Amino acid sequence: MGIKIKLITGLFFLLVFSAGVLPVFSDDNIVRVGLTDNKFQNVLKQEVTVYGTAECDICDKETRKIIANAAEGTDITIRNGEVGLDLTIKGKTTTLRDFVIVCPRGVLGVKDLTRKGKPALYHGAFEVVQHPDRKGFYLVNLVETQEYLKGVVPNEMPVRFGLEALKAQAVAARNYVLTPRTQAYKEFNVVDSVASQVYYGVNTEDDLATRAVMETDGIVALHNNEPILALYSSTAGGYTESYSNAFSDPLTKMFPSIHKPYLTAVPDKSEFQPLNEEDKAREFYETKIPSFDIDSPYYRWQKEWTVSELEDVLKSTLAAQSKTGFIHPAFKQGDELGHIKDIKVMKRGDSGKAIEVELMTDKNCYRIAKELVIRRVFQKDGISLPSANIIFENKIDSYGNITDVVIMGGGFGHGVGMSQYGAGYMATKLKQPYYNILRHYYTGINLGTLPVTVCGDEVKQTFWAPIGRAQLVITNSTAAKIAVRINGKAMEFPVTKTIFQKDYRIDISRYIEDGANTIVFYPPTLGRAVTLYVELVEKYGYGE
Repeated sequence: MGIKIKLITGLFFLLVFSAGVLPVFSDDNIVRVGLTDNKFQNVLKQEVTVYGTAECDICDKETRKIIANAAEGTDITIRNGEVGLDLTIKGKTTTLRDFVIVCPRGVLGVKDLTRKGKPALYHGAFEVVQHPDRKGFYLVNLVETQEYLKGVVPNEMPVRFGLEALKAQAVAARNYVLTPRTQAYKEFNVVDSVASQVYYGVNTEDDLATRAVMETDGIVALHNNEPILALYSSTAGGYTESYSNAFSDPLTKMFPSIHKPYLTAVPDKSEFQPLNEEDKAREFYETKIPSFDIDSPYYRWQKEWTVSELEDVLKSTLAAQSKTGFIHPAFKQGDELGHIKDIKVMKRGDSGKAIEVELMTDKNCYRIAKELVIRRVFQKDGISLPSANIIFENKIDSYGNITDVVIMGGGFGHGVGMSQYGAGYMATKLKQPYYNILRHYYTGINLGTLPVTVCGDEVKQTFWAPIGRAQLVITNSTAAKIAVRINGKAMEFPVTKTIFQKDYRIDISRYIEDGANTIVFYPPTLGRAVTLYVELVEKYGYGE
């Protein structure tokens, strides 16, 4: 089934107000971003001051009536109160419920908040939402998806990686905000930090990254007619890992989790064999075998502790990480750790990623599971390991006692899905287009617009076709014909799909322009719902 959503383009609110009322906000094509502080930590606030680069309007969230105005650059101070939110403008304070701040002819800023050393400025609107228990409030940026991505792409990937890598990043980031792995807060979709994906707003936008966002407009990565969970990380180390071997289920906490076929372990080169055996992992990560990630400063790295130093670290980290449920038996603060007798990896993924580590002391034997937990347990100078693609080397004295522990590793991040350094290498060194980069890291995907279910209302989509080739994909229709308007031209297509066909494809390349396109889907006759989307067809074997 496709996602039931009506897509719109352009701004999500009108720039002209009438009768002192804020127009209806639509959730279509809008991202709700929880803004954090300068340390990218706290999202729940007690006080914040915002302003606009032009005149602002403050509107009640429910009635949408404009309750106050603020001139360009005027401080709008919001404080958490016991019975609501206290709003102060030029010394006058009003207590309100949840409200929205818009700046139709400018952008919004947060006073004393910086991003990359610059004042934090944002497109769209601010929604101020008080916590249900009045413990504080959230400052939420309501922003159109394309504008949001302009503030994400140059902050998630260095622009020196080139246009095609930035396009791959734009598609992955668009997918991620559509289908985040988890949504910790009901008040917004994502936060602006690495807890979701980095979003720094207007002042950090870059021309080349903006071009990448525009030249992938409307395009997402799909598998089985659904947008994928497009995970990505800095550096895979030459071999990505399967989702199930790195992540637990967000709801059940089961680990390894359920396999996602498009997030399967992928080597950078076909001659790389699976690294799930100790000797193969050791050989791979002890050397700098050339791969797509080789330019990363974290391609290979090493950490070392004296045994007493590591024991001190483990007394703290084991207790903290035992709360996750992935350390057995659990280690509690104050428990006696004892002296380390051995550390070894018991289970590995295809990338050599440690899935389970055994820590043996003279007091107990602990099993530590899941890559993030493993990284956080074996900290060095208070910092987690760059990745869990690791091999242990225990140095011993003449009596057989461990004196030092060395970890050699490769990669930075969880290593599932797209490797950003790998994408940069593929774009700049191998001259690969963005769709080939995405197809390397996400197994069995196709690229297209978001599948939509059309029933009572027409649906409009915009999308960018790199070389003007595309096909219409119908996934669940019994209709005899499909009516559309492509780039202003109305037409109908017969559908001869049999009951045994899952999908039906119609070549619409003759109507598609190189670059920006618009398509309108009309509801079928007799009220039958139809789920459909536009799939890109590219040269060099893609989609053919």
